[in-house]
Amino acid sequence: MCGIVGYIGPDQAADVLLAGLRRLAYRGYDSAGITVVGDEALRTVKRAGKLDRLEAAVRETPLVGTIGIGHTRWATHGAPTETNAHPHSDCTGRISIVHNGIIENYQALKAELEAQGHVFTSDTDTEVLAHLIEREFKGDLAEAVRNALRLVEGSYAMAVVSQDAPGVLVVARQHSPLIIGHGPDAYYVASDVPALLHRTRRVTYLNDGDIARLTRDGVSLWGKDGSPRAPQIVTITWDVSAAEKGGYRHFMAKEMHEQPSALVDTLRGRLPASDQAAILSELEMTREELQKVGQVILIGCGTAYHACLVGEFALEELAGVPARAAMASELRYRDALITRDTLAVVISQSGETADTLAAMNRVKEMGARVLAITNVVGSSVDRAADKAIHTNAGPEIAVASTKAYTTQLSMLFMLALAFGEARGHLVPERARELRAAMRNLPEQAAQALAQEDVVNACASRFRGAHGALFLGRGANYPTALEGALKLKEVSYIHAQGYAAGEMKHGPIALVTPECPTVAVAVPGRVYDKMLSNMQEVRARGGPIIAVGVEGDHDLESYADAVIRVPRTEEVFSPLLAVLPLQLLAYACAVDRGLDVDQPRNLAKSVTVE
Repeated sequence: MCGIVGYIGPDQAADVLLAGLRRLAYRGYDSAGITVVGDEALRTVKRAGKLDRLEAAVRETPLVGTIGIGHTRWATHGAPTETNAHPHSDCTGRISIVHNGIIENYQALKAELEAQGHVFTSDTDTEVLAHLIEREFKGDLAEAVRNALRLVEGSYAMAVVSQDAPGVLVVARQHSPLIIGHGPDAYYVASDVPALLHRTRRVTYLNDGDIARLTRDGVSLWGKDGSPRAPQIVTITWDVSAAEKGGYRHFMAKEMHEQPSALVDTLRGRLPASDQAAILSELEMTREELQKVGQVILIGCGTAYHACLVGEFALEELAGVPARAAMASELRYRDALITRDTLAVVISQSGETADTLAAMNRVKEMGARVLAITNVVGSSVDRAADKAIHTNAGPEIAVASTKAYTTQLSMLFMLALAFGEARGHLVPERARELRAAMRNLPEQAAQALAQEDVVNACASRFRGAHGALFLGRGANYPTALEGALKLKEVSYIHAQGYAAGEMKHGPIALVTPECPTVAVAVPGRVYDKMLSNMQEVRARGGPIIAVGVEGDHDLESYADAVIRVPRTEEVFSPLLAVLPLQLLAYACAVDRGLDVDQPRNLAKSVTVE
């Protein structure tokens, strides 16, 4: 999730672009750059690292011109280096482009272009677009963009300028947000509203397939079918601080509701719509190598450790491979039984978690092959692992992890599917059913998140609570742990997650009318056992909030309130069941008037032991 800005008007473009990028810094902070169209040439300045470095470089080398584009990057293809920073250029240096999204067929396009003599200088998928536009350019920049995009598969929001089309800025959008701002004598482009509000509140939201040409005289807009249409202008009423959060009160709320789109981005290109096997090319392991894996150890801290527990269940269920989850902070000091047929799966949102890095180095020394699942390209975990899978969740700003967790789960499900098919544990028909269920998860996640009223009513039951219990079984025991962690993190209500069958071995002593119990009771092999555990709590006067599935009315006789999620395969249910628990923790924190995004004593990335 990168940030794009563009400008055409009477003012110096560099000043406008830098101000816009500053307001989009939350969308990416690996690198940044701008291109300004001067009288004789395009001039580009870009730097790796925070935006401050780019601003300092532009102060040293002022860029003169009134048309330009800018970008702040969240790395997906290629490490976060200055070479890979946007804007990118073609062979001639006369075309410059910024892009947000993923070009899925960029490798095939790159090979074709290289065969035609094009020379690439970066590791990004974006540079392919610049060379395609160079090849198609015959004097009309918008037409060149249109012809180039006919060859592209994937997602994009892009802005393009050319020295050979002075006074023109061309933009296009497919599955990634892009907005045109209308000023009295200027036009603006941005990925999100915050970049525009200091200049204008009159905007046009581009639709998928739209292409637009901006000049000082106006905006020409074409739809997906190529027909021209008039830009629909709306007036933004948000204040600037709210718009930075997309209209949400807190980043945590914004990120929770980004989960459906984050799941789409994570699965895109990896889960084909056909009957083909799941694609997880980052593994770079042959079927024979997957078959020779003797055990999988999953390593993480906090929320990532809970993802490991779900992954343990999924790998054993779908692949029949021995798997175990390990807390990185404990594993690093143990003489674990690691052999050369061990695959270590290391999970970290930031890729910089100190305990996780230490545990990873420990198992590497013992001969394990290491696969990283991380959200940050070029992070320490990413670089140190033998192979890495990137979740493409975009920057997660709130301390309490939400979209990073669910995208980690989706990658673990993909890993389990890949193992299951390679090892012959899944028959083809069952594999097709599971892939179909996975394709439904983003839409089902949106449905699960669309119930704030029900969750807010449940949150009111936590007023005055001296603690809370979260219960789950099977695949959703980790969901109980994660739900309890979220409540502790942001609301400061003491909460404990338990395997429900363990209640009678001690924790049931905590049950009182002042201690709510949240029970994850979705269909599965232990569903009836879960109902019995809920009855044990209710018989002792404990209020129960259940997370169940749509259409299950049996729960109503066991719980005081029911939050429902869509039905899915039992193995995938943790991804949906955790969503109302995130909403519940958030609602409790808001009800208590707390700083949701920056809870006390916590940091986003734990980089010290």
